[in-house]
Amino acid sequence: MMRLKDLLTVDALSDARFDTLDVGGITADSRTVKPGDLFVAIAGSKDDGLRFVAPAVAAGAAAVMAERVAPAPLPPHVAFVRVSDARRALALAASRFYPWQPETIAAVTGTSGKTSVAAFTRQIWEATGEAAASIGTIGLVAPGREVYGSLTTPDPVALHRSLEQLTRERVTHLAMEASSHGLDQRRLDGVRITAGAFTNISRDHLDYHPSLEAYLAAKLRLFELVQPRGAAVIDVDHEHADVVVATVKQRRLRLLTIGRKGEGIRLNDVTVQGFAQKLSVSYAGDTYSVRLPLPGAFQVENALVAAGLAIATGSAPQAVFDALSLLRGARGRLDLAGEKNGAPIFVDYAHKPDALAKALDALRPYASGRLVVVFGCGGDRDAGKRPMMGEIASAKADRVIVTDDNPRSEEPAAIRAAILKASPGAIEIGDRREAIASAIADLHRGDVLLIAGKGHETGQIVGKQTLPFSDHDAVAAALGEKRA
Repeated sequence: MMRLKDLLTVDALSDARFDTLDVGGITADSRTVKPGDLFVAIAGSKDDGLRFVAPAVAAGAAAVMAERVAPAPLPPHVAFVRVSDARRALALAASRFYPWQPETIAAVTGTSGKTSVAAFTRQIWEATGEAAASIGTIGLVAPGREVYGSLTTPDPVALHRSLEQLTRERVTHLAMEASSHGLDQRRLDGVRITAGAFTNISRDHLDYHPSLEAYLAAKLRLFELVQPRGAAVIDVDHEHADVVVATVKQRRLRLLTIGRKGEGIRLNDVTVQGFAQKLSVSYAGDTYSVRLPLPGAFQVENALVAAGLAIATGSAPQAVFDALSLLRGARGRLDLAGEKNGAPIFVDYAHKPDALAKALDALRPYASGRLVVVFGCGGDRDAGKRPMMGEIASAKADRVIVTDDNPRSEEPAAIRAAILKASPGAIEIGDRREAIASAIADLHRGDVLLIAGKGHETGQIVGKQTLPFSDHDAVAAALGEKRA
């Protein structure tokens, strides 16, 4: 329970009569309002929260916060608070209602690699003796518990509630993903971020952002949220890294660059050793030899960004680089799901052009026979990605099977057709389970199969329904295995 005035931003306008009003909770969803709550009416892209003021009040809301006056007068006992940015006001109110946060919070943004970097950073901290957790696409992972989640960056009330719960559980170190949607929608405002990281940027989410420049600008908001005298870890081997570095320098954050061009952690050499890699890296005048038990150049990048975050937040360099040899891949990220006739089968979340290209490039060295890929594209998302991914699959794989991903409200056949148009010779099998089974049945020794697009997901969105579906389960079924 908190007083209303203690939850408000400095620009908030409200009747002083309600300053001492007690608020029992905060929500932007009228369906979850409880008596005594503050209801925040968000003007979204699909709906306007002001339309739900009446049901919120009927459910017992003690106060309403919005950018505009409600269309109908509020009852005299209900406070109205006017703010210039309801999303930011919601996040800051949540941070005040749930004020406890882990003392060290690292956040990572970028098109690809966020999930792996967050998971790797948590694992490094764990290996060095810290009580650590991570929040992101695969959910919340903390000592003794894992909770699956559907949003890369949770809504601010749920996020701050989680931060407080983790703190009560004595978690001191948290690694979290910062999506462009979450940053643009101010979901991370109020989070006391110690260090921010940037992996890379390529085409994605252009159904939401009007341009690649707007997409990058949303990502760069992360560095506005890093605490003064905080740190920034940037992979400088990618396009647009110079813009990110300039933003960090303007904010006067401590800068640690990583990669072959890195001046903080420099990657000197990589040698492939089966499904592992031997790295030579330099940091602060010392050279370290590291065995990374994961395949793919992109996993080298992710591991070094995670190492940078750990070092930037106070972990000892030797202990950090030693911990890299213990890393386990994040669920659904180039995840070895089985094998048939000696041919390995990998499940990966790659659902954008750059990620698909990286996953195929990572597996190419292991395919003495054919590199096979099964993938599709999501509906109600950036349609421009579809031919691009078709071209990449045909250029980098020897056998391509185009199937359904999450078609959502679109006609699945139309999505497949857009991919197939740019992927001559590809095979079309709409049913994803059948496509996976067909690909596995045809595997021979020397082949490698990549099943891309859904990774850790346990459902397939068709129309308005989410049907139970897991690529891992489909692989197990095709192999005649039982999954717990």
